[in-house]
Amino acid sequence: MSDVILLWDSPLLFEKLFLEYGLECTRVLSTSIGTPYLPPCKIIIIPTGFGNENYTKTGPGIERNKRAFGRFVEKGGVLLVFSPLVPEYDYEWLPFKLKYVMEENSCTPRQVGEHEAQKLVEGVLPPVGCDGYFSETGAEVVLEDEKGRPVMVVREAGEGLVVATTIHELPANEFFKCRVCGARKVKI
Repeated sequence: MSDVILLWDSPLLFEKLFLEYGLECTRVLSTSIGTPYLPPCKIIIIPTGFGNENYTKTGPGIERNKRAFGRFVEKGGVLLVFSPLVPEYDYEWLPFKLKYVMEENSCTPRQVGEHEAQKLVEGVLPPVGCDGYFSETGAEVVLEDEKGRPVMVVREAGEGLVVATTIHELPANEFFKCRVCGARKVKI
């Protein structure tokens, strides 16, 4: 059993961070989604750069698994998606419309309303690393940049939640305290 599954093909700093947070983390290849070998988990994380072959080869495996991600979230899992790091990207595999535009810069994110997903960057001093914005979204905007463009969106589906962000800071422990406690361990 695992609290967090990282979809990536090489070691990441995230793994060390989760140990510090006291979370069980498993790194898996995107090609293993839907196989009987993956343990149930509460949160699936797709790190920054997943769409850029210079960083990883996980993109195609992610894009083929729209149904698996949908079932995971519907049953109570949390899907945390960072940006693809390509000039433009359409997240066709998510259960809602989302388009990304790359624009490397730092920003001072502004809260839009209140949502527990905002805890992802709690305690991070601005400006934060931000590699773009969402040009179209079918989700609730919870953080925006100084120009009013979405940099974090959330969408509840079934019993779970999808959080997508273009902020590439290490996630704060507060996010995992609130979401991991409430999420259900689900098989993907």
